[in-house]
Amino acid sequence: MIKISVIIPTHNRYKLLKRAVASVCSQTFTADEVIIIDDGSNDETHQIIQDFPNIKYFYQKNQGVSSARNAGIIKAKNEWVAFLDSDDEWHLQKLQEQATFHKENPNIFMSYTDEKWVRNEKEIKVPKKFQKIGKDAFVENISYCNIAPSSVLLHKKLLDKYGLFDESLEVCEDYDLWLRIACSEKIGLINEKLIIKYAGHEDQLSFKHWGMDRFRIKSLEKLLDTEYEDLVLETLAEKYTLLLKGAIKYDKMADIEIYSSKLKFLRLKGQG
Repeated sequence: MIKISVIIPTHNRYKLLKRAVASVCSQTFTADEVIIIDDGSNDETHQIIQDFPNIKYFYQKNQGVSSARNAGIIKAKNEWVAFLDSDDEWHLQKLQEQATFHKENPNIFMSYTDEKWVRNEKEIKVPKKFQKIGKDAFVENISYCNIAPSSVLLHKKLLDKYGLFDESLEVCEDYDLWLRIACSEKIGLINEKLIIKYAGHEDQLSFKHWGMDRFRIKSLEKLLDTEYEDLVLETLAEKYTLLLKGAIKYDKMADIEIYSSKLKFLRLKGQG
């Protein structure tokens, strides 16, 4: 029987956090510990310990979601960790399904699940590009992140080997870590909708940052010397080109110079 630590980073989402924690406490497979990392909230988030006395609550000054998740990982006492964003919710059997999967597949140390999207209390269709395939996680995630953090269960040995979340990335920190792992490890898919992602609220990080590819290319540039180098180069060329077009359109001279230079580098590398 595996023991799981659940890590929930949060910032000013007290009401949503209560829903998230309740979904953990309702699991058919009981988590061994639930860790809340309050990343500098100034609402009623600290009251969560009164609502759920058995959880572990830690406060830190606001440093971002990567810092909060990493703090939870460091504090977790178990080898298996599951992540849950405070605006998401788990299906009752989420942990049960993943625990069973890893018991039956002892050589796979990370898994994720399919997801349901809800907006204004109604389920909405998941865009085709986010539909799960479950074959080669690196190939399926290289253009954009198709593994929701709230769906992930992984063994700490992967974090020891490939590192924690990159705290220098404001967004796409999950994309960055999953690709580092997927370069060398098989990642399992439980093809059931075992998490609910609630879309459309104002504080979603993806709504706060334009040009997400600006952050993705930082991750891809770390992966040039891997077995996927050709695919990485191809994807970088596509993203540099799109960012260059945007820079030209809005007359961003500094960005024009940056992405022109990066494209020139790729052309020279391709000739080498």
